[in-house]
Amino acid sequence: MMRDNDNGKAAMKRLLVTLYFWVLVAIVAGALLGYAAPATGAALKPVADGFINLIKMLIGPVIFCTVVLGIAGAGSIAKLGRVGGKALIYFEAVSTLALALGLLVANLLRPGAGLNADISRIDSARVAAFSKQAEALHVSDYLLHIIPKTFSDAFTANGDLLQVLLVAVLFGFALARLGEAGAGVVRLVEGIGKVFFGMVNLVMKAAPIGAGAAMAYTVGEFGIAALKPLAAFIALFYLTCITFVLVVLGAIARLVGFSIVRYLKYLRTELLTVLGTSSSESALVPLMAKLERLGCSKSVVGLVVPSGYSFNLDGTNIYMTLAALFVAQALGIELTLGQELTILLVAMLTSKGAAGVTGSGFVTLAATLATVPVIPVAGLALILGVDRFMSEARALTNFIGNGVAAIAVAKWEKELDLPRLRRVLAGGDAETAT
Repeated sequence: MMRDNDNGKAAMKRLLVTLYFWVLVAIVAGALLGYAAPATGAALKPVADGFINLIKMLIGPVIFCTVVLGIAGAGSIAKLGRVGGKALIYFEAVSTLALALGLLVANLLRPGAGLNADISRIDSARVAAFSKQAEALHVSDYLLHIIPKTFSDAFTANGDLLQVLLVAVLFGFALARLGEAGAGVVRLVEGIGKVFFGMVNLVMKAAPIGAGAAMAYTVGEFGIAALKPLAAFIALFYLTCITFVLVVLGAIARLVGFSIVRYLKYLRTELLTVLGTSSSESALVPLMAKLERLGCSKSVVGLVVPSGYSFNLDGTNIYMTLAALFVAQALGIELTLGQELTILLVAMLTSKGAAGVTGSGFVTLAATLATVPVIPVAGLALILGVDRFMSEARALTNFIGNGVAAIAVAKWEKELDLPRLRRVLAGGDAETAT
């Protein structure tokens, strides 16, 4: 009995020093604060934004160093093109499955049927700002945006992860061509990378504060009462995302050779951070570090994860088709198979321009509906009030999907240490402690 008590105390001590425990505590406390004192909870928005900005500040340099070192080490432009091509094939295939799942669920369960909403009574002004953003969301323009005007522009507040990736690829390839003459620069970049990873580790210690403040703001600003009218739709979206993760991503994980459940447990701290902040970017850098620890090569991780944040938004894709059909059903609009397929095809394009856009899921949904006139964009006002509560599921699914994508492409490229991955996910590596 005494031994059991000692073991229990030891387990409790280990739990109390883990980051994920305190992030969980902070999320619960933040939700309670936002519910009990809405004004106080809403006032914590600057704290939440400050934490996310700290993380974003470090993302660009970390990705730059990671990609440069990976390419310089590989020294092959052919390999770069091969990895990029495989990543894009994977992104398109899995994104299409996510869009199709949203359509399937909406058609089978019809979550908007029976609401009988009157479009003439909907306040279209509420979505005006999102419609203006959607008008500017064109894939061709976004592709031009990938090229920064100057080298430093890629690392500014208005920069994009793909801009950083482009600069890093060019820098890394040029460095690889220098051979021994560039060895000193490689060592310099490696040292700088270690410094930035150290900074990320320091900032992540504040994750409980950032996640708790973000949850307090969400509940305080939008209120639990806003959930009631559309609770069934929100629940259906969460269940669809869970199904996608466990079934679709789970099947991909099995093909690669690992358990999706163990993978989720391995990323528990990062998942809680994403849940609290509603931002998958808040845990991007820790995700990259943990993927490398699993046995994925640095070059594959550095290329697949950043590009996945623009081209592999599984949660956003599910949301776009499911929400589009929900609005149509709520307004009593019956769509033909051709119209639904049009939504899917358009969403495949508009979702690729979502990166770096605030409220990207809602904006890209508005851009999609704008090209399918049969569903009035004003109808989005029906779900605007609860969109913030669904952003957590979008962010979590996007985050999980990008990690699985990196592992799958690494396996495809034969740059995955599968025995190490299984050992780490089984808890057999001390480095996995969080």
